[in-house]
Amino acid sequence: MAKRGRAARNAAGNSPGVVEVPKGSRPDGPAAGIYYIDTGDCELIPDQDNSTGWLLRINGVMSSHIDLADPLFLDFEYMRWISALVESRWPRESKPKLRALHLGGGACSLARYFHAAYPDARQVVVELDGKLADYVRGWFDLPKAPLLRLRVGEAREVTESLTGQTRDVIIRDVFAGSLTPRPLTTREFNSHVRRVLAPGGLYVANSGDAPDLKNAREDAATIADSFKHTMIIADPAMLKGRRYGNMVMAGSDLPFDDDPGLARRLLGGAVPAHIWNDAKVRAFAAGSPVRRDPKAPVPAPAE
Repeated sequence: MAKRGRAARNAAGNSPGVVEVPKGSRPDGPAAGIYYIDTGDCELIPDQDNSTGWLLRINGVMSSHIDLADPLFLDFEYMRWISALVESRWPRESKPKLRALHLGGGACSLARYFHAAYPDARQVVVELDGKLADYVRGWFDLPKAPLLRLRVGEAREVTESLTGQTRDVIIRDVFAGSLTPRPLTTREFNSHVRRVLAPGGLYVANSGDAPDLKNAREDAATIADSFKHTMIIADPAMLKGRRYGNMVMAGSDLPFDDDPGLARRLLGGAVPAHIWNDAKVRAFAAGSPVRRDPKAPVPAPAE
């Protein structure tokens, strides 16, 4: 469930029609329409206010926005919050060779952003839907490997297969409907994330929830149980449980600096956001269960 930006809120509700692409071919640039993919369908919608902007809706849920002319433009608020958090730890001017893993592909908006912000970055985007990944490659002229690789697979399986200490940033942005699949929210999954992260690495999770915030509290409790230091970024209405929306949660083995520049940047957006430090995150999560993988059933004894 994405916190939508201006373009997504203004997107036309009518579908422009089904676009049939010959089997085995890849589209040459974006074309408005509904496309059949492995997991259902997706809709590519022109941004009515931006001649180079496109919106991607997947199975009825607005997923991504791309500006073909400006990869540093992010229309979705939560993506701007994530980029601000990453840049507060790795300033652009230091030109780090960032190693990023994106769990959840969509239109690769954040991957395009990081490529523009950190030209030497090495990124992998994990996308469950192979046909969608192929369309996105053709629509949006993504950077080529080794700068950016699209890997088709299930996010947890891919994470478990990776070598330890090989990523600086891992971003979880996977949804089935309005919530992240449970196997990507457990203590055991977070242990694989920690293993793959390099020292000082950053785990960032896009956590969607309803006003009761039950899911967000459990997500926060599990991340707080897995990492020494935590942070939440969200707008005040979401933090107070007044609407459906997204929280950006983060965990790390290093403390998050009290960065006034980050706070100003978050407050200066179209949807001003606040930061909760580690103490506030743990207070918010207090009393909520830490999610665990289900126990494997014990086989019945042979007769």
